[in-house]
Amino acid sequence: QVQFVESGGGLVQPGGSLRLSCAASGRLFSIYILGWYRQAPGKQRELVATITSGGTTNYADSVKGRFTISRDNAKNMVYLQMNSLKPEDTAVYYCNRPGYIITSQGTQVTVSS
Repeated sequence: QVQFVESGGGLVQPGGSLRLSCAASGRLFSIYILGWYRQAPGKQRELVATITSGGTTNYADSVKGRFTISRDNAKNMVYLQMNSLKPEDTAVYYCNRPGYIITSQGTQVTVSS
């Protein structure tokens, strides 16, 4: 079973940038499809980006052109570079394998002036 630990969240002004990191356990990390989710208060959890083992990426329309997902299989890491942040990006961000239950703590991102 893979476990994930997210980091890198914080408070940022609108228009700013943050880079989230996610450390994963497990020998088979390199073959997994991975994703970043977010959940804002009172809203449903949203899958914002995915990346395949080969590096093919997909993004939700709400973040397309602003967020970039990447991975480093040698380090068992997945990243989310977030640029041009908006207040509506405020949420707890989680990384996980799509379709699997999220058990990690996530990292809080707050976009506010």
